[in-house]
Amino acid sequence: MLTRIRNANMVKHQIVEIPATKMSKAIAATLKEEGFIENFEIYNENIAQYLLLSLKYKGQSRERVINKIERISKPGLRVYANSKTLPSVLDGLGIAILSTPKGVMTNNKAKELGIGGEVLCYIW
Repeated sequence: MLTRIRNANMVKHQIVEIPATKMSKAIAATLKEEGFIENFEIYNENIAQYLLLSLKYKGQSRERVINKIERISKPGLRVYANSKTLPSVLDGLGIAILSTPKGVMTNNKAKELGIGGEVLCYIW
């Protein structure tokens, strides 16, 4: 999912199609809540479900809102953070998306709730 967003963002596409999973839906909801994407919707094609993400750009020159999206926890090396060691991305200019026992959320929300989890990605 992150690679598809990164590639579409690099060539300034307006819409990205991503296979829908519980995790990708939760990440898309978090990105919309934080203002990195305009909107997303779920549609069915035969038996498969897909997410359509509408990417966000600024101004007439279509400057990117997502400057960089970086995967942190990978299948070969999972990265976890407890509530005291939650990452700060660019001193608060970006966000980290975490998978916690209470669902997928940003590092700021997890810090408020006092919980940790798996660090999925950084976005700024």
